[in-house]
Amino acid sequence: MAATSARTLRLLSLLQIHRFWPGPELAGRLEVSERTLRRDIERLRELGYPVRSTRGTDGGYQLENGAAMPPLLVDADETVAIVLALRNATSGAAAGLSEASLRALAKVMQVLPRPLRRRAEALEQMTQARAWDPPPELAADVLTTLALACRDQVRVELEHRRGDVDPVRRRVEPLRLVPQGRRWYLVGYDLLRHDWRCYRVDRISAVSPTREAFAPRRLPAADAAEFVAVSTSGSHAGERVVAEVETGEAHARAWIGRWAEVEPLGEQRCRVTMQTDEPHWALHALNSLDADFTVLAPDSFRAEVARRAERMLRAAGVAAGGGATD
Repeated sequence: MAATSARTLRLLSLLQIHRFWPGPELAGRLEVSERTLRRDIERLRELGYPVRSTRGTDGGYQLENGAAMPPLLVDADETVAIVLALRNATSGAAAGLSEASLRALAKVMQVLPRPLRRRAEALEQMTQARAWDPPPELAADVLTTLALACRDQVRVELEHRRGDVDPVRRRVEPLRLVPQGRRWYLVGYDLLRHDWRCYRVDRISAVSPTREAFAPRRLPAADAAEFVAVSTSGSHAGERVVAEVETGEAHARAWIGRWAEVEPLGEQRCRVTMQTDEPHWALHALNSLDADFTVLAPDSFRAEVARRAERMLRAAGVAAGGGATD
């Protein structure tokens, strides 16, 4: 996805430089086949850019009249900030919004002044995002509707599901949206349960604002972010994984502090606690520290680590007892 996105932006930039490009020449500039070029042209059209094509020996591609836009007035630092923010979203920071992020990034590239555009294109083309497991799907209309309801202080009716059960309809006084790790949460007061709750936004399938205004209640936490951190550390949010890691607190916090609690146990030793319903993700986080670790809890996670360790040993041609396999 990242390579395709970068090539799409490069293609748009080339089409803006010249009004007409012969097909073979344009494919050569992009270092792709003409078949791949045709797919990229279709992708640009899907993103809303009118690209005209002509066939034959003199055939080629060009942007139709009206595709150009006036330059965007930003400085170099602002350009970097825009490109990085949209680039991160394009590479999967929020599933369901990657296509919208790509369209936005393409449009920003189109309206940047030429000197800044060259810098932005270099940053986009020479940046490669690390592949992660796909994050939960996030619907833009749900997210923005909730944001408006929070701002306008109006009650909402929403359908929310937990796990694999069917969605349940809730009446909520929404307070704040909180991104934590790779998920978004809505903090609100549940009018049916008469208590504060945090809801995963990717599990909200429908939301309808009402015309009922409300006065915000007092949240039992310093702020919404703290409330989400405390709420998701409870037993209802999945397994609580605890491990002792042979590395310093600062190193652990720098790598996984956004998703884990880190408690120092010594100069080069710390305890890491994560709440997750995805054991493979917790193992990946611990492995990313590049340090020895011991699983303290739960037993199910310890067994999962052992199972995956045996698989890795077999892949390396080493038996579980330490000897090489035949």
